[in-house]
This record gives sequence, C-alpha cells and structure tokens, in this order.
Amino acid sequence: MALNLSQKQEVVAELAEVAAKAHSLIAAEYAGTTVSQMTAMRKQARESGVYLRVVKNTLAARAVEGTEYECTKDSLVGPLLYAFSTEEPGAAGRLIKEFAKSNDKLQPKVVAVGGQMYPASHVDVLASLPTLDQALAMLARVLAEPATMFARAVKAVADQQGGGDEAAPVEAEASAEAPAESA
Repeated sequence: MALNLSQKQEVVAELAEVAAKAHSLIAAEYAGTTVSQMTAMRKQARESGVYLRVVKNTLAARAVEGTEYECTKDSLVGPLLYAFSTEEPGAAGRLIKEFAKSNDKLQPKVVAVGGQMYPASHVDVLASLPTLDQALAMLARVLAEPATMFARAVKAVADQQGGGDEAAPVEAEASAEAPAESA
C-alpha cells in the first residue's frame, strides 16, 4: 500500500526519534520470511526492547540523517528489516541471530553501533554483549572482589599466628582457671 506524503513524514519522524535514542542498528534482508516467522520475531522484539520495522530504504535513509546511524545511508539497499536496540546494545543482535538460525532467508546486511558501521558478521559480536543484568552482576563481582581478598588475607594471617577461631575458647578457659587458683 502506497503512503501519502503526510504518512511518509510520520514514518520518517517516528524512525528518526527511535534512531536518535537507539544503542545499535541492524538491517537485515527478510525476503522469503513467512508471515508467521515475522509475527514471532515482532513479538520477541517487543519483549526484548527492540524496535523492529520494515520501511522503504529511502525513508529510512532520511530518518537516520543527523543521527549516529547516518553512516549506513549508502548501504541501505534491497528489502530490509530495521532492528533498533532501544534498551541495551546487544538486544537487536541477539534477536536477529536467533531468528537467522531457524530461517536462512533472514540475512543481516548492516550493523551499526556508536556511529560506526560494521560488516554483517559483527552481528555475532553484538549478540554476545552481556545484558544489563549480566553486566551489573559482573560489576558487582568486580567491586566485591577486593573486600573478599582482604577478608581472606586477614583470615590467613590469623591462622598463621595461631589465632582465629581456636584461640578464643583457649583464652576463655585460661581466664576462667586463673581466678580460681588465686583464691
């Protein structure tokens, strides 16, 4: 269905707004993908924070003007599906990679992150980025490591000096016997 001028302007404005806030972009050829596969992909995209849209390449090229994805303008050729990661950089990569496994017709063509365009093979790199929860867990582990190492060092010194958990009961027995002998 052909769009009139105002509809095209709305599509470009919507896409430009998403592109301005997105962390990464993947454009993939989707020709030959079934409707049920596309529906499943769209559902998964909504759940994982990926903006998924099929638009004309000329409209997409206008939408990315002035954003960090402007570097992809010349590569937007053929029937493309645009996946913008809106919540975390690797979300679109994981989505496209997962669906490309079961559908050989879905082929990534353009990958862009941080104003740089990469070859389609970088979908694997983007998909391997940790999720926000995974990254926070790694950060917590790194921040907790110095305290853990300090506690281990203190325990090792206490064990070497014969202190630690065994020394406290021995001292308690010695102090309990001392007043009884002097009386």
